[in-house]
Amino acid sequence: MNFTEIKNQEDLFQVSTYSKMNFSVERGEGAWIWTSEGEKYLDLYGGHAVCATGHSHPHVVEALKDQAEKVLFYSNLVYSEIRAKAAEKLVSIAPDSITKAFFCNSGTEANENAMRMARFATKREKIITFSGGFHGRTADAISATFLGKYREIGKPNVPGHVCAEFGNLESVRELADAETAGIMLEPIQSMAGVIEAAPDFFVGLREICNEYGIVLIFDEVQTGIGRTGNWFFSGSDLAGGVEADIISLAKSLGSGVPVGACLVTDRIAEVIKNGDLGTTFGGGMLAMAAVLATLEAIEIDKMRENISEIENYLRERLKKIEEVVALHGKGGLLGIEFSENCKPIHQKLLENKIITGTSSNPNVLRLLPPLCVKKEEIDLLLGNL
Repeated sequence: MNFTEIKNQEDLFQVSTYSKMNFSVERGEGAWIWTSEGEKYLDLYGGHAVCATGHSHPHVVEALKDQAEKVLFYSNLVYSEIRAKAAEKLVSIAPDSITKAFFCNSGTEANENAMRMARFATKREKIITFSGGFHGRTADAISATFLGKYREIGKPNVPGHVCAEFGNLESVRELADAETAGIMLEPIQSMAGVIEAAPDFFVGLREICNEYGIVLIFDEVQTGIGRTGNWFFSGSDLAGGVEADIISLAKSLGSGVPVGACLVTDRIAEVIKNGDLGTTFGGGMLAMAAVLATLEAIEIDKMRENISEIENYLRERLKKIEEVVALHGKGGLLGIEFSENCKPIHQKLLENKIITGTSSNPNVLRLLPPLCVKKEEIDLLLGNL
């Protein structure tokens, strides 16, 4: 089928929910995709931070092929060798306080379960989240999202959600009390414009959580799995060494195969009883093969080290571009802030076959590239700014 035929068929049979780019993706390799018409695009958006290992990484593809020939799926009512290996690997690279994993299907589902576990652990209901944070589109997650129109389109909202100001400890102290179950936050707020907080902020959050027995949840759907150059934001220098009680994951976790997870401490794991949590497809064999192979590929190819080098390379070269005000973020979660609205730049890049992202800040262009992106590919971006 040519592009026009593909577009017409999809528009005819699919509910319209997004404004789409005017091409159809046929295949990908590394940081590149090819369209149905044979055009080649540099992908510095990674399918919204999903394709961490690059498009169709050979190690991930081979692992999926091998697993597909054995069994595609059986529910977590049975034991599975590939699930056991994936869980062990994931816990082994997590902060020391993390001891167990719960697998689900997406980021919003991971955040829903993270909040539920916090409520189980504390027998409380209130959840503190932050202005500018985005946690998903299902009922509890969208009610925890204080960004733009999302809570409005998610009405009626789940009760028990309150909003603090990101980076402002005093605003948290005004809300935290003995009725608070959890504090949940994106450690770097991606959609809000790649907004960061100082390490002292996370240290202060941990002190507040310790004082009131509150569960600290890091929504690492975007920052996790090597995106910042660290396996996780939790426990890193970026967080002042603070380790969250629950880490929620998705996006990069399966290199494009839908999968989510919550990583938890013993304190959390010990309160979960049979029947408290459940998901039909969570922990399915194909997804677990993708998780294990993704983590292995990032290690084998030294992608975390690479993306840190790429960040430094980009940071230095952007200093020479007068229109650039700042570079926000870390590793492969970056926001280039311009002195004016960046929409024309975003459009120009797309016309020149370079895919980037925008944000709720009209001046910030987001980059969420595969962790394997190369310096010469970044040079193509710089040459078009």
